[in-house]
Amino acid sequence: MPSVMKKIGLIAGSGELPKLIAADARARGFHIVAVGLEPLADKTLSSCVDEIKWVNVGKLGKIIETLKRSGIREAVMAGKVPKTLLYRGNITPDLRAVKLLFTLKDKSDDSILLAITKELERDGISLLNTTDFCPDMLTPQGVLTRGDITGDERKDIVFGWKVAKEMGRLDIGQTVVIKDRAVMAIEAIEGTDEAIRRGGSLSGEGAVVVKVSKPGQDMRFDVPVVGLNTLKAMVEVRARVLAVEAEKSILLQRESLVREAEKAGISVVGYKEPD
Repeated sequence: MPSVMKKIGLIAGSGELPKLIAADARARGFHIVAVGLEPLADKTLSSCVDEIKWVNVGKLGKIIETLKRSGIREAVMAGKVPKTLLYRGNITPDLRAVKLLFTLKDKSDDSILLAITKELERDGISLLNTTDFCPDMLTPQGVLTRGDITGDERKDIVFGWKVAKEMGRLDIGQTVVIKDRAVMAIEAIEGTDEAIRRGGSLSGEGAVVVKVSKPGQDMRFDVPVVGLNTLKAMVEVRARVLAVEAEKSILLQRESLVREAEKAGISVVGYKEPD
């Protein structure tokens, strides 16, 4: 965690995470210069930061130039940026983004995000770990809801963990949906919530959702995040258990999430593979 520098950049995608990180950084005395990625970032982010510039998500050159002009040397990247934007024609990349895309060996999340990180570093901006901020959001180990899980549910978690870690190693996705030690769905480009809906519709009631970090997870970006929208998707398909990797994933609004999970009869588990 930086101790000398008081000005920090925030590259903000969608969701609540950018605002939560901004609040934590401000409480620590940082002056926050945010780049709100349009059309993704929440417009209310303006009230959570000291300065903000709104930049189209495809304009990589402008994003970097905005941070440089504000004297930013360290930044944090937070919030969701769906990769589907690349294929739906929702964005028009600038020349710097086009050049970056042409240099990639593939369009996996790690390839794209590592390339962006190197572009930032080329201009003197280093990315901090997302988890340097709001450490209380990290998922603790154990069953977080009331009661316990069944033996069969625990077997599904262990089975799903192995599958999800392999998918993470291949950089396909972070989430799998399991029922009776069978794979109902693997997250791909559609994202966690849609994978849950797809897998849950196939499995019927009682699916187990497992979300993990990648082996060797880079904590500067793409850290697994679970929030109320994830829970909503599980409620829709009557899933039963949400198992998230302990200590390497983020639970947004944990108290509300646990409370709503209990109302829905869903168990939330912070899982860590035994040594």
